[in-house]
Amino acid sequence: MAKLYVFGIGGTGSRVIKSLTLLLASGIEANGHDIVPIIIDPDIANGDVTRTIELLKNYRQVRNQRYLDFSNDSNKFYKNKIEPLENNEDNFRMPLNGVSDNKFKDYIDYGTLDRKNKALASLLFSEDNLEAKMDVGFKGNPNIGSVVLNQFVDSPYFKQFAASFQEGDRIFIVSSIFGGTGAAGFPLILKNLRELADPFPNCALIKRAPVGAITVLPYFGVTTDTNSKIDSSTFISKTKAALTYYNKNVSGNRSLNALYYIGDQMKKDYTNNEGSIAQKNDAHFVELAAALAILDFAHTSAGSLRNRLERIPDGDTERIVAERLHYKDFGIKRNAPEVTFDVLADITQQQLKKSLTQYLLFVKYQREYIKTGLTKAWAKDNRFDEMFLGELFYGSYLRNVNGYFIEWLQELERNDRAFCPFNLNTEANNLFNLVKNVKPKFSFTNNYNLFDSELNGVKDSNTQKEQKFMALFYQATAQLVKNKFNFK
Repeated sequence: MAKLYVFGIGGTGSRVIKSLTLLLASGIEANGHDIVPIIIDPDIANGDVTRTIELLKNYRQVRNQRYLDFSNDSNKFYKNKIEPLENNEDNFRMPLNGVSDNKFKDYIDYGTLDRKNKALASLLFSEDNLEAKMDVGFKGNPNIGSVVLNQFVDSPYFKQFAASFQEGDRIFIVSSIFGGTGAAGFPLILKNLRELADPFPNCALIKRAPVGAITVLPYFGVTTDTNSKIDSSTFISKTKAALTYYNKNVSGNRSLNALYYIGDQMKKDYTNNEGSIAQKNDAHFVELAAALAILDFAHTSAGSLRNRLERIPDGDTERIVAERLHYKDFGIKRNAPEVTFDVLADITQQQLKKSLTQYLLFVKYQREYIKTGLTKAWAKDNRFDEMFLGELFYGSYLRNVNGYFIEWLQELERNDRAFCPFNLNTEANNLFNLVKNVKPKFSFTNNYNLFDSELNGVKDSNTQKEQKFMALFYQATAQLVKNKFNFK
């Protein structure tokens, strides 16, 4: 399988990867690409990063080949493979050296500089910059980030990435433009990828690989805090400055193949946490849409993502440039504060509504009804019992991902702009009033009894019990959303 390496830079990068993971869990596909997330964030205790990594670990365990077999289409939940770099087990983060318990001035050895170089450093970096501790990120200072992140190409983790890269693989970079880590990291990573040279393995393949990126414009604010270095009133000015730079050094020189933009003028102020465990922002619709950009890139034909060598004007050197640079942005049908499926563009509706509705039905059954369900024919015939519920596959890994899925939908629903296509608290006797603005087809049974009826009707030939369990629920929910909502 070809791989799609997804570099998630900073907190926004991690949250977009979280949305991507949950979309893949629901059965949305990445066009046959294995996803390899690479999270780059100096804040090792960041709550958003921690949640994303835990989700990735549990997704990977659910999809483990010991449990699930995707040689047929009996189940598409978790069909897409998500893996860390080879030999890294469940480590999806690229470590950064020298940032833990270190001030920026110590990182650049400011104390050892001579008078002239100290004067130069003081021109480039303020006193606050020099005194900044880096273990909670760069706090909206891309000038610091550009220095620190420049080390990543020399890390063993990056060398493992290079060694694993193969013909046909692609790269996607996720970053925000209004902070410090993402704004600095995106152009720096792109430059290093396009200029990679010996002795890096596969450097020629990487230099010529299709590269896409999404630049996330301001979509939230932070509350005013005089003790914090983060000030959302500067987000727009920083965005304008970064876009000017990108226009010349990113899109202007055609060093990538597809550039996606997204942002939102409807902004909610988050609590002003500079980082660490306390930075655990609610999921946002912009992050969900950004995850769709990754999938769009995965589905883009290889023929339209070709690169070529171009001689630099007035020089003897050559560089890799895209034959065609695709510009894309995301939109909805109307400026609604609450986004339901009918507010989305038709193509986005088709991409999301069936899979998300199927998986939500699956999760609700597990959380609200599974013990009663074990008394039904489908469970007895296939020998699903309390012991199965206590095993690692169901009792730990699957339950954990399902918990993240519900938490994600709840957070999306209470954010501004809200993504709220579901009535999440639908009661059992009105289970199929689940989808907002979609009237379910009438039937005398509108609860879990209808669900059990569909499960009883599925005849699946899989022998592995975990595979059979997932196949039963995938096929039953597919039939339910088709019959009740006409989602195909």
